[in-house]
Amino acid sequence: MGKVRRLVLDVLKPLEPTIIELAEQLSVLPGVEAVNISIYEIDRRVENAKLTIEGSDLSYEEVARVIQENGGTVHSIDEVVAGKIIIDDSATPQD
Repeated sequence: MGKVRRLVLDVLKPLEPTIIELAEQLSVLPGVEAVNISIYEIDRRVENAKLTIEGSDLSYEEVARVIQENGGTVHSIDEVVAGKIIIDDSATPQD
């Protein structure tokens, strides 16, 4: 079975914990090598965030569990990369 190497998630999270704290919690999961969290919208009580997680063998279930334990919800899985290497999107005429 192929290994997941990148997950890009659209997440709704409360203001607490901070993105620093959430990134730290995600970064210690098995197989995780890097976590990037960007906030693209802030409300009074919640933040919309883009989470990019890369590693050698990611478990979506474990990532989602940490997000949920911190009061967050995964709105969508926006990108998944699996296999022996990580490839980036190529530009197409539709872009």
